[in-house]
Amino acid sequence: MASPDLLLFGFTVLCRVDRFLYGMRLSDEQLKDIMVRFRREMEKGLNSETNLTSTLKMLPTHVRSTPDRSEKGEFLALDLGGSKFKVLQVKVSEDGKQNVEMDSQVYPMPEEIMSGKGSDLFLHVAECLKDFMQKRQIHKKQQPLGFTFAFPCRQNNLVDLISWTKNYKARGVQGTSVVDALQKAVQNVGGIDVDVLAVVNDTVATMMTCGYDDQYCEVGVIVGTGTNACYMEELRHIDLVEGDEGRMCINTEWGAFGDDGSLEDFCTEFDRDIDLASINPGKQLFEKMISGLYMGELVRIILVKMAKKGLLFKGMMSDSLRTKGKLKTADVAEMEKYKEGLSNTKQILTKLDLDPSEDDCIAVQHVCTIVSFRSANLCAAALAAILTRIRENKKVKRLRTTVGMDGTVYKTHPQFAKRLHKVVRRLAPDCDVRFLLSESGSAKGAAMVTAVAYRLVSKRLAIDETLAPFKLNQQQLQMVKQKMRVELECGLKKDTHYTASVKMLPSYVRGTPDGTERGNFLALDLGGTNFRVLVVKIRSGLRKSVRMYNKIYAIPLEIMQGTGEELFDHIVQCISDFLDYMGMKNTRLPLGFTFSFPCRQTGIDKGTLISWTKGFKATDCEGQDVVDMLREGIKRRNEFDLDIVAVVNDTVGTMMTCAYEDPKCEIGLIVGTGSNACYMEEMKNIETVEGDEGRMCVNTEWGGFGDNGCIEYLRTRFDREVDEQSLNAGKQRYEKMTSGMYLGEIVRQILLDLTRRGLLFRGQISERLRTRGIFETKFLSQIESDRLALLQVRGILQQLGLDSTCDDSIIVKEVCGVVSRRAAQLCGAGMAAIVDKMRENRGLEHLEITVGVDGTLYKLHPHFSRILKETVRELAPHCDVTFVLSEDGSGKGAALITAVAKRINSAA
Repeated sequence: MASPDLLLFGFTVLCRVDRFLYGMRLSDEQLKDIMVRFRREMEKGLNSETNLTSTLKMLPTHVRSTPDRSEKGEFLALDLGGSKFKVLQVKVSEDGKQNVEMDSQVYPMPEEIMSGKGSDLFLHVAECLKDFMQKRQIHKKQQPLGFTFAFPCRQNNLVDLISWTKNYKARGVQGTSVVDALQKAVQNVGGIDVDVLAVVNDTVATMMTCGYDDQYCEVGVIVGTGTNACYMEELRHIDLVEGDEGRMCINTEWGAFGDDGSLEDFCTEFDRDIDLASINPGKQLFEKMISGLYMGELVRIILVKMAKKGLLFKGMMSDSLRTKGKLKTADVAEMEKYKEGLSNTKQILTKLDLDPSEDDCIAVQHVCTIVSFRSANLCAAALAAILTRIRENKKVKRLRTTVGMDGTVYKTHPQFAKRLHKVVRRLAPDCDVRFLLSESGSAKGAAMVTAVAYRLVSKRLAIDETLAPFKLNQQQLQMVKQKMRVELECGLKKDTHYTASVKMLPSYVRGTPDGTERGNFLALDLGGTNFRVLVVKIRSGLRKSVRMYNKIYAIPLEIMQGTGEELFDHIVQCISDFLDYMGMKNTRLPLGFTFSFPCRQTGIDKGTLISWTKGFKATDCEGQDVVDMLREGIKRRNEFDLDIVAVVNDTVGTMMTCAYEDPKCEIGLIVGTGSNACYMEEMKNIETVEGDEGRMCVNTEWGGFGDNGCIEYLRTRFDREVDEQSLNAGKQRYEKMTSGMYLGEIVRQILLDLTRRGLLFRGQISERLRTRGIFETKFLSQIESDRLALLQVRGILQQLGLDSTCDDSIIVKEVCGVVSRRAAQLCGAGMAAIVDKMRENRGLEHLEITVGVDGTLYKLHPHFSRILKETVRELAPHCDVTFVLSEDGSGKGAALITAVAKRINSAA
């Protein structure tokens, strides 16, 4: 055991060194201050307006995805960045084990080539590549290639070298495309064919190498000869690149942090000496305080100054100690070893022609510790800033992430890694960080970037091919408009009415409101899983107004799919309850019945149900008059009496509600659970009704458009799958491509297909994804919202039990977009056919018309209404169409139809 005197003696030595190097000892407060400054520079670097003044260049790498272990294939990789360079063949196999096999060869990089002409440098690289490929007999077919180019580059589609570092000075390369230079050299050499898919920085390659083994890896750090970091940034924050969706790897080039003087208060006289003696004074200041290229020299300068002050070696110095570069970073690592550090220190100092005492050895070892510890501290502060930004980007309380690490300092220094880990966790306590050492170097990383790029290209082609049938061009939409027009005409004619897919049902509504309507009316609204009963009080004159009182009742599934008698008894029971509630059971009110299912009307109060839709299946109703069934139900209950004036389609009610406010409104459109349209047709064109004078509202029931096969060419395999699994297979085909009840299910079918093919959710099909109806159309509206970040999209998918990556979220959003866009375009094409027909009916060159619209899809989807309007404008250029949202067409509209019918009947 050491004596107390010896311990005191050692303590005194350490204190002496601490005082001399006081400026290198950084507290947590100082490190947090550095974090704040680093974050500020990151923001500046990402902003296009301040990027040029930022010391952190935050270079976009155009690497948009990390490995997901589905990569496979054979790839070539080049690793250029030192006195030697490496060529590799990397085989990635997806056999359940995701094996990576590598075959490599190292080639020398002569100094005269490093500092000669740029064209000679790339020619040398191409010749070595040819040698490698020919030896392995892989030169006869094109090979995808990744290129690790460990120098600062600005990437767009091509890769331009900003500046050489690491003793490279080849002329004529700075500011030019590295890819072009390599491809040109390959062509000049001849005999090989490579496709340069990716050029990556060595730091990015480190992240990608580790990312293959750990999918949480989203940061890469190198602390070796130089130092740098990269990380996955949200694309919406990167001003220098177009697009907002997804993420992209940013190469921070953090070695230049502080070049603007922002770290001046942390720089010591020793740092200034290092900088002045370097080949690039005033540049890469952060790197000079951290990296292996300078650490040994920094220690040497400190030892010289301490010796000059008589604090070491009794004030004596050797020529070796005075010689720049004599003390290496590897020597610093040897001196800091736990057990043999002091003996190593003595040996190294002796080799420098010094005669160190034990006191000197303790002091020198402590100098090394302070210098390397500061290096780890500075590195930790910058890394903690990056991790904190990632956590805030993701809006999570705790971040689980992995940092891929490489570089000789990190790998070989005995204490560096441990110190770095400890300080990072202290400075970023809300981040659970795993540090993963890159075992295979940057060359494997280049191959992995290439493999990811290859996967993404293949994936993109497969997804584009899947979604292509949903992307309708102008010619296809024009054809839909023409076919809809043909079906509209067929539905109006007596001899083709029964075979037409668009039924063009007369509603017997012969006029729109004129403002004189008044009185109290009862309205019923049946069209979904809820049923409403309303009292509507209409006033005319100066105090014109409509006031409504209503109550909502549920219709259980067993009633929806039971017998007709049970359904209408339930409806009558609800009416009875409402009349009790309103105290109106003894009042015989005129009633309008909104019945939102296809009916053939022979009068305004006579409607025969053609077929159920929207999940209703009540028996003994199809082919029956729904007004008669309601009257019979009232008789069975025998509690009250009502004057049933009109049976009303909800689309007609929507038109009437808007027409009450806007006399130009002569069209109704609903795009919600279902889809339908109505409009005022000339009586002379409606062959199924007697009379030629005036107009009548026709309920198109356009949801059945295409049931005769006329739009079969537009239907995809996903539409057919949804149709076959529906309650009414082969019917309402247009509705199944345009309405809210089905769009979510179409999306689910596409997601299921993409997942089966390994293009989504890592090929893992969850039970939730297999469940019909799980992907409600409301999720399309939420996912497609412009205000929603991808993180929130992932949140929605997680609610559905779908564990998605960032890339998955982008694809899901794209799928939702093409499905809803097609729906809006198809609706727009149908509406264009109607407005053009009305214009021609009236012999007008230009028609001004208003469409009353209702339905959750139209109202709530962020883009549906805009796309629909654009389509109508493009396909019907001679019509000026205004779309007005309806306010309760089913309730208010039914009352207004009843009021108009009463007015017309009394006038007759």
